[in-house]
Amino acid sequence: MEERTRRIVRTAVELAEKGGFEAVRLRDVASCSGVALGTLYRHFRSKEDLLLAALAEEVVQLEAYMAAHPARGEAPIDRVTSFFRTATQGICRRPMLAQAILRASASCQPELTEKVARFHGHMMGMIARALRGSTDGNGKPGDQHEEQIGVVLEQVWFASLVGWGGGLHDQRAVIDHVRSALALMLTR
Repeated sequence: MEERTRRIVRTAVELAEKGGFEAVRLRDVASCSGVALGTLYRHFRSKEDLLLAALAEEVVQLEAYMAAHPARGEAPIDRVTSFFRTATQGICRRPMLAQAILRASASCQPELTEKVARFHGHMMGMIARALRGSTDGNGKPGDQHEEQIGVVLEQVWFASLVGWGGGLHDQRAVIDHVRSALALMLTR
């Protein structure tokens, strides 16, 4: 990502941290990042697009952290729980930004599908490594069962994060939901 684009994304993150989704107005992002509105539109089609770029930056940081600090535990359920604890704490550390990112990723805009799919691909890789206890670079699900586990866990995690964002439950419950889902799948 070029420096100007990074500056635009950082500005959107700062605005979202202060005021959530509604605070990320493209005109304000352009002004605060020192670029023309037309320049911003050349890089991002919408605020959702911009917030998904922030999510991509978050996942890069999470992958780097997980590479340096692999999920811990003897059993797959412990390692996957460890991974989701780290991921949940990471995204929830800035609640207003997290809520904005969740809203953007659920926007159902077809032009953003590729970015959302890329995020899911990265998450699937980290889940697969946690399931296997692998620290190598192979982050692809090993078989159909492993892939199904990853898909279901991601969906449970996302739904639980939406509940957290709405005040339905706390971060611990998000992690407990994912752990419960995995326990049910592993006892098949």
